[in-house]
Amino acid sequence: MIKQKIKKYILGVCRASNEASKLSRSLSNTQRNKILNSIINQLSSQKEYIFKRNSIDVKNAVKNKMSDALIDRLLINDERISSMIDGLKKIKSIPDTLFKKINKTIQPSGISVEQMRVPIGVIGMIYESRPNVTIDAAGLSIKSGNSIILRGGSESINSNLALSSIIKESLRECKMPINMVQLINTTDRSAVSELLKLEQYVDVIIPRGGKNLIKKISTESKIPVIKHLDGNCHVYIDSDADFKVAMKCTINSKTQRYGVCNAAESLIIHKDFPKSSIIKILTTLSEHNVEIRGCKKTKAIFKKTKLANESDWYEEYLKPIIAVKIVNSIDEAIDHIEKYGSRHTDSIISKNKKSQSRFLREVDSSSVMVNTSTRFADGFEYGLGAEIGISTDKIHARGPVGLEGLTNLKYVVSSRGVIRN
Repeated sequence: MIKQKIKKYILGVCRASNEASKLSRSLSNTQRNKILNSIINQLSSQKEYIFKRNSIDVKNAVKNKMSDALIDRLLINDERISSMIDGLKKIKSIPDTLFKKINKTIQPSGISVEQMRVPIGVIGMIYESRPNVTIDAAGLSIKSGNSIILRGGSESINSNLALSSIIKESLRECKMPINMVQLINTTDRSAVSELLKLEQYVDVIIPRGGKNLIKKISTESKIPVIKHLDGNCHVYIDSDADFKVAMKCTINSKTQRYGVCNAAESLIIHKDFPKSSIIKILTTLSEHNVEIRGCKKTKAIFKKTKLANESDWYEEYLKPIIAVKIVNSIDEAIDHIEKYGSRHTDSIISKNKKSQSRFLREVDSSSVMVNTSTRFADGFEYGLGAEIGISTDKIHARGPVGLEGLTNLKYVVSSRGVIRN
């Protein structure tokens, strides 16, 4: 009986979202920005209400002994409200590209061929822990002319309901279709299974969370999936690395925040990088209470190292632990990343232009960096306003998925009555 009730509820949500998408794609950029501006104002005026609802989720998380990293993701404070607002302001400021024609060519036959950027339609967003995703995803969906169905984790249900109510109020205030943004209000897991079956109403699914969630959705979904897998991000310190740059980028990549997908989980160091410099970097990590799990060569250089096992090289720790590998060459570093990495974000620290070029060409990740902290792998930092996730797929949306990732292109062909011979 309960299952049938949920099935009926999800069907209603998807049908309503599908109808709303036909209206949302017809809105002008001014109308879309008006909604975003209303959400910004609501976030500012409703802070105490948001904090109150979020505190319930945080207290439950502590009671249920969730990890510090997950509790950190769950928390909403002044800084994170400000970040949501900044993200929406950035999204608002991005020039509108919807229905603009590009790449025009005239073919020998006389036909004119162009491409037009259009909304995807209905997006299903399934995510865990981070309630800020509710705002980021809704903002990007509104700006890109889509409708969206949000399904957060049970651990953040009170926070998500509060944020969803703010979005709904903004849609009402602006006299817009309220089903442009919908939050699935049940924590029953069967709701996700029902959503994944309704390919006639939903155009794409975007999961954001742990490996088990991604695997379940990728296996079950009848709808195309833009996957955001784990972030086993690497920093590779080349033999020609500048010590100060290596120190700054390594420490920031690992310790600026632990429970995020763009934090460095593995450190690879060329054997010719000075031992004294290796010791200083590992000592600084240790002073930040980061546990070093390394190979035998790392252990020989830095005595506090715990010997790593095979699983450590694959691990996304999301906590103060880092795997450290000493390699004989850049070839070995690239091979190590290829075997153990998650194709999320990897950075080379080097002054050598040839090494930089090889790393950029041969490391097959969605973001590849030079002398830069992996923590910059982020939609806001890339100028996208916010992100709906970081795709590690090799499809049209790769890396941080912002506005453009929520649209696609269609061909527009015209002529003066040309027919094919």
